[in-house]
Amino acid sequence: MRIRLAATTAAAAGTLIALTAVPAQAAEYTSALKIRGVQYDAPGSDSNNCATGNTDEEYLTIKNYSSTKTVNLKGYAVEDAAGNYYEFPANHYLQPGDYVKLRGGHGTDSDAKNVAYRDNCNFMWNNDKDTIYVYKPSGSRADVHSYTKSGSDPDRNGYIKFHS
Repeated sequence: MRIRLAATTAAAAGTLIALTAVPAQAAEYTSALKIRGVQYDAPGSDSNNCATGNTDEEYLTIKNYSSTKTVNLKGYAVEDAAGNYYEFPANHYLQPGDYVKLRGGHGTDSDAKNVAYRDNCNFMWNNDKDTIYVYKPSGSRADVHSYTKSGSDPDRNGYIKFHS
C-alpha cells in the first residue's frame, strides 16, 4: 500500500461543511472503511511547533474492515467538527484488514509502517470533544464518531477505540 495525503483548500471543503450540520452519532454505514480509533490528545504538553512539537503523536487510525474488498483511498476525506479537512489523493489501496494511521505533523509516509502524515503541524482533534467524519469519494459518509474526554475516555490516556 502506498499512502499520501494532501490538504485541500477551504473552498473545496465548503461543500462538505454543509453536510456536517446533521448531528453526528455513531451510526453504522455500509462502507468497509471505518474509524478504528483516535489518539486525540498527544502525550505531553501540546506544541504545534513543526521542528519540536508533538503533532505527529496525534493520529487517526482508519481500517478496512472488509474480509474480501480492497479499498482505494482516492477521494476519501477526513474532517472534524470545525471543518478541518484532508483528502487522500489518487490510487492508494488498503487491503482487507489493513489500516493507516493518519498523523499530524511532517514525516515520511511509509507503507511498511502503515502511516501517512497530514503535512500540517496544527492539531486536528480537540482535546475536550470533537466529531470525526470520514467521507467516501461520492461525498456520502463512510463513518462518523463523536467523543468527549470525560465521557469517551475513562482511562484518560487520550486514546479512544471505536471499532475493534
